[in-house]
Amino acid sequence: VQLVESGGGLVQPGGSLRLSCAATGTIFSFNVMGWYRQRPGKERELVAVIRNGGSTNYADSVKGRFSISEDNAKNTVSLQMNSLKPEDTAVYYCNAIFSFSNSWGQGTQVIVSS
Repeated sequence: VQLVESGGGLVQPGGSLRLSCAATGTIFSFNVMGWYRQRPGKERELVAVIRNGGSTNYADSVKGRFSISEDNAKNTVSLQMNSLKPEDTAVYYCNAIFSFSNSWGQGTQVIVSS
């Protein structure tokens, strides 16, 4: 399974970005897909995950601002990020867990700065 990420970039505080991640190379549906991030000088942390069936979990720091959604038929998840803050600056990594594998994307940079 390979993960193809898109949507990072530079945005001003208060702005929005949408990240997408597509899992390719399998006909099976994922068990869990989500986004993690690694801020400068910090360890990688969970941002948001969604399970097959639609249940979600969010980090407290992004609740109410970020929203994760899925297209299970396409093994794709998206992360809508609103009201971005400078502390959201990080490399964002997609993760996908299938019954047979646990895969990571290469990461996409998000910079929130004026």
